[in-house]
Amino acid sequence: MSDRPVADEQSIVAVLEGAAAARPDAVALVDGAVTTTTRTLRDEAFRAAEALIGAGLPSGARVAIWGSNSAEWAIANLAVLAAGCTVVPLSVRAAAAEAADLCARASVSLVIAEEERRGRGYLAEAAQFASGTGVWPLRPAEWRPSASASLRTRMPSGDDVSHVQFTSGTTGPPKGAMLRHRAMVATTRTWVSQTGLGPEDTYALVSPCSHIAGHKTGLLACMVAGATAVPVATYSAPDLADLVDTMGVTFLQAAPTVFHDLVAIARARSNGFPTVRTAVTGAATIPPALIRDLKEIAGIPVVMAAYGLTEATGVVAMTAADDPIDVISTSVGRPIPGVEVRIVDRSGAEVDAGEAGEIVLRGESVMAGYLDDPEGTAEVIRDGWLHTGDIGTTDADGRLRVVDRLKDLIIVGGFNVHPAEVEHVLVEHATVREAAVVGVRDDRLGEVPVAHVVSDGRIDEEDVLAFCRARLSSYKVPRRIVECHELPRNSAGKVLKRSLQC
Repeated sequence: MSDRPVADEQSIVAVLEGAAAARPDAVALVDGAVTTTTRTLRDEAFRAAEALIGAGLPSGARVAIWGSNSAEWAIANLAVLAAGCTVVPLSVRAAAAEAADLCARASVSLVIAEEERRGRGYLAEAAQFASGTGVWPLRPAEWRPSASASLRTRMPSGDDVSHVQFTSGTTGPPKGAMLRHRAMVATTRTWVSQTGLGPEDTYALVSPCSHIAGHKTGLLACMVAGATAVPVATYSAPDLADLVDTMGVTFLQAAPTVFHDLVAIARARSNGFPTVRTAVTGAATIPPALIRDLKEIAGIPVVMAAYGLTEATGVVAMTAADDPIDVISTSVGRPIPGVEVRIVDRSGAEVDAGEAGEIVLRGESVMAGYLDDPEGTAEVIRDGWLHTGDIGTTDADGRLRVVDRLKDLIIVGGFNVHPAEVEHVLVEHATVREAAVVGVRDDRLGEVPVAHVVSDGRIDEEDVLAFCRARLSSYKVPRRIVECHELPRNSAGKVLKRSLQC
């Protein structure tokens, strides 16, 4: 490997090389009993990359990775990138037919699949639908590099697409967002700077590596910061609590529901999580009570909220470490450096502070486009501005508030109802833990709002509705309350509102 060239500094491969050069013996990953240093991570990734090249994988080829969070996932991801190829992450929650469809749409040349997890054989399933392309086990240490393979001409540039990240598909079929190396690296460096993640941190990776929150905000962030990543293969609140205690986890990033679970555990055992110093979460509705509980019951001193989307390579705006609870619960902070945000009306004109409109943004973090979908790309990227489909406002201090999704808007007898506004009120009720509001058909009004809620106790529907009536215009009040054990979510923790339509 002595003849290997210097990687483009704006590529993920350069981040890997820089981490290994700066702190070769630092612990990069802890996966069960296996500890991997940054030097070993680099060497194993490059060795696996040479195996991919030696097998005839052409530069620019797309490679799907289908597996749970693990050191093997991290190494395979880096190997594909070091081989000059593009990663197509697949969720372990995807059915075989869904995974097959995404692989076909992305024209993948190879599927790298976990052999088995919780009784499901991913490798065998992949062998059925990817027989014409090729299937390798998610065991990069067993891949055999060719003596003639070389990385000399295969290193990616900052302009190359590192990942084809299929969107969550909460309001329609997933689309393949093409994300560039330079955007991945730049936004991650900013995120690390904003959160204060550093070499002394141990970061439990709860978000799936198949999602940008896992492989970028998790794995890549740890490489940038020099932190230790601890992949969590299967989420369980008690297991995560044990991991935090035994590993001395200092940093957590997850959906609000994970933090609700940890607060419940902390409350039940009358003990918080003293090693955790920072918690980062994000959602349209973060109850103020959750933030207080994270600080006072779980004992986490710094709680931050963030807003991002796949098409913007993740993070767009964040609160600051010293922001008070009311700021964290009512806004997602200010746009990060390098991202310009505007709020516009239907004509595209910028609105005044405090007025609601669509959130649009521009900067180097904007995706290269949707895979094989020029029409879809032109619909969301106009004159260099990415139209997010999210409705928001800004205040006099430049803080951004995400009000709702354009597609989630409920029109009640001609009046607009933003579900997030109603959800914010619902989660302020003492018995409501989580809420999701959807529109249902109504013969007279066209649509009316219905609330699906998760409770910490038995819901008194009339009491909750009276609570809403005292705080909302009559047309915004849910017509009924549907109590749920849990809200349906995708792998990123976003509520699947299509599953709640009733």
